[in-house]
Amino acid sequence: MNAGESGTVLKRERVRDHILELMESLNPGDAIPSERSLCAALHVSRPTLRAAVDELVAAGLLVREHGRGMFVAPEKITQELVSDHQAMVVPRASGAWTSRLLEFTTIAAGARVGRKLHLSPAADIIYVARLRLVDGVPMAIEHLHIPASLVPALTAQELEAGDLYEHLHDRHGVQVSEAVQTIEPTVVSQAEAKILDVPHLSPALLFERLTTDTDGRAVEYVHSIYRGDRYRIVTRLTLGLPTGDERTTPTESIPGIPPGAFPQREAVVLTAQGDVHADR
Repeated sequence: MNAGESGTVLKRERVRDHILELMESLNPGDAIPSERSLCAALHVSRPTLRAAVDELVAAGLLVREHGRGMFVAPEKITQELVSDHQAMVVPRASGAWTSRLLEFTTIAAGARVGRKLHLSPAADIIYVARLRLVDGVPMAIEHLHIPASLVPALTAQELEAGDLYEHLHDRHGVQVSEAVQTIEPTVVSQAEAKILDVPHLSPALLFERLTTDTDGRAVEYVHSIYRGDRYRIVTRLTLGLPTGDERTTPTESIPGIPPGAFPQREAVVLTAQGDVHADR
């Protein structure tokens, strides 16, 4: 990177920090100063300012409305990951969550889903697609796959109201016990963008979860698309020193913590308190 490019990046970062500082004193939906005012106050060009604003818009922090200006975006929905080893209990994400069914049918599992649920490809599963809303705003699209033999009397009403895991326990005798979930970045397809009311190829989070019951049976496979501009994950980490024979020096760096951040004589134990996402 040459000196000119470096200077441009630093200017853009300065503009970004200035706007973020302004936003701290504003509420969602409040307008921020015009491009002309910001350029004059910060002594930067329009392209530099717009580049910084584009980054904040892409991150879901600002909303640009044509002909009106720029506004502080709605607050992101936050899901905190913590664990309770005695039960499958995860704090609900913020906001009032509701569901709207997009599809509810019985189909053959197929090879891929059958492998995940340990079923024959020809076995029947309940397939559900539902839109998840927070305070009435589209937030995620969920695709659920449940062995039909476990829930022969599952109803559409159960999928639109209440907690699905409670319904499984109370009405179908299925006690969920454990879930393994992965989260990775992705973008929305054209069809997903239309349902979620976001632009095509907007950033999103892809969740995949396999849930088992107390007998070790796979009872649910889910993959979901969550809006990247409105949803975030917070994980609690515990950094501490082990005792006795466990006192060793880590040989690998911990993701998100720079190597050498802790003295070599001290060991660091990292425990992520929770790896399950459940927002029902």
